[in-house]
Amino acid sequence: MAKDFVVKNAWLEMAEEEKEEIYFFSNEYAKFITENKTEREFTKSSIKLLKASGFKSLDKIDKLKAGDRVYCVNRERQIVVAVIGEKELTEGLRIIGTHIDSPRLDLKPNPLYEDGEMAMLSSHYYGGIKKYQWVTIPLALHGVVVKEDGSKVEINIGESEDDPVFYISDLLPHLGKEQMQKKMSEAITGEQLNIVIGSIPVNDDEEEDKKIKQAILNLLSEKYNIDGEDFVSADLEIVPAFKCKDVGFDRGLLGGYGHDDRVCSYTALQAIMDIDKPEYTAIVLLVDKEEIGSMGSTGMKSRFFENVVAEMIALYYTEYSDLLLRRVLHNSEALSGDVNAAYDPDFTEVYAKNNSAYISKGIVLTKYTGSRGKSGSSEATAEFLAKIRSIFNKAGVLWQVGELGKVDKGGGGTIAQFLANYSMDVLDAGPAIISMHSPYELVSKVDVYNTYLAYAVFMEK
Repeated sequence: MAKDFVVKNAWLEMAEEEKEEIYFFSNEYAKFITENKTEREFTKSSIKLLKASGFKSLDKIDKLKAGDRVYCVNRERQIVVAVIGEKELTEGLRIIGTHIDSPRLDLKPNPLYEDGEMAMLSSHYYGGIKKYQWVTIPLALHGVVVKEDGSKVEINIGESEDDPVFYISDLLPHLGKEQMQKKMSEAITGEQLNIVIGSIPVNDDEEEDKKIKQAILNLLSEKYNIDGEDFVSADLEIVPAFKCKDVGFDRGLLGGYGHDDRVCSYTALQAIMDIDKPEYTAIVLLVDKEEIGSMGSTGMKSRFFENVVAEMIALYYTEYSDLLLRRVLHNSEALSGDVNAAYDPDFTEVYAKNNSAYISKGIVLTKYTGSRGKSGSSEATAEFLAKIRSIFNKAGVLWQVGELGKVDKGGGGTIAQFLANYSMDVLDAGPAIISMHSPYELVSKVDVYNTYLAYAVFMEK
């Protein structure tokens, strides 16, 4: 009798010793994303892990050979990691491409002002957020300030137990009648996402007004050697001050900021560090700017990835040609590591139940992305999907398939389309997320672990 395609809860498929590994792996992941909430932080910590695992910067290599472990960094916000395989580069690469940026609030170039007896910072939201989710929660300030002389001041305030946090206000219910009648998208506007940072004025008779703003400037100058103009050349991000923690009595879920898409980035990074001698050259590509269209010098639309592959070819073959580059990329295969939306029983009206991803059913294979009539889609071929599911089934990787909601309800995209532009086979693959793009997303620990297993086995084959 022909069998149906039924996907069981992944916890039921895991042996007891595997569950112990799942809990350990998830705890390490939770710690990592709690400590690394921005692209720069993720990049910096990734480099430490890579060096400890024997990887060397590509610019320190004179000639590449099988077994070499290298990485290349772009502007502290993008990384290419590679383990050179037994087969020649022209046989193709095995690529996991993910992004390390997440929705957040960025500070405006001239953010500091005073109003209502408070010092405030004005922000500009980054990526697709529901603005009302960012009010009245504890917030942290992360980033760097680059001074006129080129020196950098690193900022991380709001994460330690003795740190202050920051705050965006909301209207009290007693005065919120008109606000409550607005659409959710209009109840909190972008211009209302202003961060409270101080309330004590400077005790200086010479200052006639803006005494609280001046007190903050004095504090910043004293503690960080920063003045008001330095905000112009700063990358400062407002992120939730939450820790990634276990959710539920059984501790099967992880709640945290930035699962999209650091859950794929972390698992891909761990997978390539655990690879010894792959058949094909394994690549992990960690990029920036996916949440705003992959633009810019550190996004997937830049030439950085292509430039690194070109440099690898020159170091491997002791010569370079555009033909070699095109052949390497055309023969490559990639998994676009990005998350999918998990079926949510409180919002069933937007999900196609039989074609939705579910929490705790393994890594999600997304054949195509895009919206409505597959607009902006990257679609994997049937042949490539068959190959991937065969690899996963033989290795015991637990997987499922899913779309991003009902056909006419919305959709989304990933970096798959930009990898596919090189004429390589690409498939989206990552865990299912509940409350995606919120300040506190949910992911299943068993899905995190199977994502790691999936990426590892793909790069080893």
